[in-house]
Amino acid sequence: MDSQPTNLHFVLFPLMAQGHMIPMVDIARLLAERGSMVTIVASPVNSNRFRSVIKRAAEAKLKIQILELQLPLAEVGLPEGCENFDLLPSPALGVNMVLAMNMLEEPAEKMVRGLCPSPSCIISDAGFPWTNDIAKRLKIPRVVFFGPGCFPLLCMHIATNTSILNEVDSDSKYFVMPGLPDRIEVTKPQAWTWGKGDTKESSALFERMQEANKDAIGIVVNSFEELEPKYVEELAKAKDKKVWCIGPVSLSNKSFQDRAERGNKGAINGHDCLKWLDSRESGSMIYVCLGSLSYASTEQAIELGLGLESSNIPFLWFIRKTSEEFEAWLSKEGYEERIRGRGLMVRGWAPQILILSHQAIGGFVTHCGWNSTLEGISSGIPMVTWPQFAEQFLNERFIIDVLKIGVKIGVEVSVLFTQIGESKEIINRDGVKEAIQALMKNDEEGEARRKRCRELVLKAKRAMEEAEGGSSHRNITSMIQAVTEELISLQN
Repeated sequence: MDSQPTNLHFVLFPLMAQGHMIPMVDIARLLAERGSMVTIVASPVNSNRFRSVIKRAAEAKLKIQILELQLPLAEVGLPEGCENFDLLPSPALGVNMVLAMNMLEEPAEKMVRGLCPSPSCIISDAGFPWTNDIAKRLKIPRVVFFGPGCFPLLCMHIATNTSILNEVDSDSKYFVMPGLPDRIEVTKPQAWTWGKGDTKESSALFERMQEANKDAIGIVVNSFEELEPKYVEELAKAKDKKVWCIGPVSLSNKSFQDRAERGNKGAINGHDCLKWLDSRESGSMIYVCLGSLSYASTEQAIELGLGLESSNIPFLWFIRKTSEEFEAWLSKEGYEERIRGRGLMVRGWAPQILILSHQAIGGFVTHCGWNSTLEGISSGIPMVTWPQFAEQFLNERFIIDVLKIGVKIGVEVSVLFTQIGESKEIINRDGVKEAIQALMKNDEEGEARRKRCRELVLKAKRAMEEAEGGSSHRNITSMIQAVTEELISLQN
């Protein structure tokens, strides 16, 4: 445990999606390591995903606990146990999940009021605007957590607070995003707007989020200042808020077990996974994982598989969900037998930071979710970018145009979360093969990418270290101090 202990009690409300929940659990532990009491509020199914990590933290004498809150699934037409966006039978039911989230205010407040010691601060996902009302009634400060980094957050702020999208007359036309330190070109659908204008429910949630976030004392972001210094500064100006970058929070997972079980139990045993990777040459392998909410069509999954096979580069491919048609194709073609020895395909959850930190991995095919983006950066791995929805196309622009550490697969069309799997855009096997080979090539361009990755990984590690005077370590201290001062002000 480092730094001075505090007498604060933080209550954290993570959104029920892996990309939001995983970093919030890491943040909870980072706060507990400073001596604060921390309570994580989550539904039973989600709690089970990180219970072992919290149990180990508690056994290490950290003051950290889980408070379970039931989701009103039946009331919104969701099946029992469907407590996370990655458990939805269909992406179209995302609207139902949002409705369930909006019904949690009363039971959540009742539970929070019963906590002892009393809460000092709420840190909640932006998707829970009603936590702002709870904080006001309890006379405690609220800090808002956004899943993405400062670059995509600034892009989204511009897209939703200026007239730029109204000035573009086509969804396929690229335009320069105004007010950014770098020249960034996107299409209207790629410039994600937090669901504003997508559906009646998402638009209402956006408006409520906007109002609630005005009252937050600051914004906590899983990033580090050295990664995107100009964007941290510009975001703070745009939001007129303090922005605390306290990441990469994945680096707080030190033990093998914490890294292997981060987010969920892996579909492959961590030791078996490392044993398989240990047999590979350093930097020789490509790791493929398109995220916890990926819904690739059968046709796309086949093309991806054939592209990986024809690339002649060893690969480890995690696929979250497969269709009966795809499984039938695998069996008929004997695909897994064909790739045996050179490739491995695993169905289910990947122990991602364990894999990315292995010396055998030389490239990462990613959906560009912010967590995966930052985990790739923190591991020093160049990326093939394959965005699908939400702010992922903005993250791609960050990887390609700002950091210059990736190769585009060539996807152009962003879809709504509720329409994942319906996209008609297919990257064929040759497109997959060419992008992977370009990334892994040992030419001047490839070496320049890898050099930039090596520089970034050193900066990421320094940011988290107290001994290094790390910026993220200092920002946690700064956030705790700001919460302490605001709490005194509110309760006097």
